[in-house]
Amino acid sequence: MKRWAVLVVAGVVLVGGYLGWRALELFATGTLTGVFLGVGVLLLVLLGLVLVLGEVRLASASQRLGERLFGEGFVEDDLPTLPSGRVQRDAADALFERRKAEAEASPDDWRSWFKLALAYDAARDASRGRRAMRRAIELERVSRT
Repeated sequence: MKRWAVLVVAGVVLVGGYLGWRALELFATGTLTGVFLGVGVLLLVLLGLVLVLGEVRLASASQRLGERLFGEGFVEDDLPTLPSGRVQRDAADALFERRKAEAEASPDDWRSWFKLALAYDAARDASRGRRAMRRAIELERVSRT
């Protein structure tokens, strides 16, 4: 998985570099339209780099927390899967309900939020899983200070 992340980041940097070069060419035209288009292209490159940086930071923090939690003895639930490899829906839903109850019972524990994020992932709800993971990272950061 790390290889894919490195390839994606490298691709974004290469495309960003190319687009930045093209933006400089637009500036060099000296026309008002060229300058505005150049600014727009540079803003899009900046936005892309900020988004990729945010994803890399989230992945890195998630990896760190996962290693810490697994180092403490946590073992992921072995859920039944379909022939496609996906977790069976009813098993994922049951795991989610259990993890949600744990997070509600201890809302300031980053471990419960991390486990909830994993349950969201099993239930194929990526956006909520990311929010739960961000919450786990935030809580863990606060607990270290």
